[in-house]
Amino acid sequence: MSSWSIRRIELARRVSEILSETCSISFGEFKLTSGKVSPYYIDMRRIPGYPKAFREIVDVYVELIWNTVGVKGFDRIAGIPTAGIPYAVMVAYKLSKPFLYLRKEEKKHGLGKLVEGVMNRGDRVLIIDDLITTGGSIINAARSIRLEEGSVSDVVVLIDREQGGSRNLKMENLNLHCLTTISELINFLREMKAISEEKYLEIAKYIEREKTIQYYK
Repeated sequence: MSSWSIRRIELARRVSEILSETCSISFGEFKLTSGKVSPYYIDMRRIPGYPKAFREIVDVYVELIWNTVGVKGFDRIAGIPTAGIPYAVMVAYKLSKPFLYLRKEEKKHGLGKLVEGVMNRGDRVLIIDDLITTGGSIINAARSIRLEEGSVSDVVVLIDREQGGSRNLKMENLNLHCLTTISELINFLREMKAISEEKYLEIAKYIEREKTIQYYK
């Protein structure tokens, strides 16, 4: 096992602790942006409300990028609204990279842009988001960047919910780099006694069922 593989597991375990400590993972019945219903919900918007945890998560993104894409592999960083933006802007600051953000829909005033910030033709843009489900928001962002003559091939997220996102990104010639999967994350939560055995089994069953469904957004 490589040194990065070992380090990745350490970071993933710490992320699971932070999610639990900040109550950023909830259990119940939740409707997702994709329209899907899930027995758990990860709310990364909470974490910036805890400065120490926020700094740790930003540093995790930085380390993930260094060990996957590499800082020479892109020119600019783009954040996905809304949860991905605070992480993307801090990572851009730490890596001294220009920051962009994507609008969900075109403005009806001003320049009517979908990509906000400075982007030159041919600039290589790294997309950052908090997590991925089916990948619809990320794919729309990549299309917007390409429409404005930017180049995008890599996407970095903290958590893959394992619901077709990676597969869907590949169909758009996008490479997904994630720190951890929901399967690994709930295993850590189970080891930490942060979830009951009953809840663990319920979520594990949900994950396996979702893997068999062919989603495309």
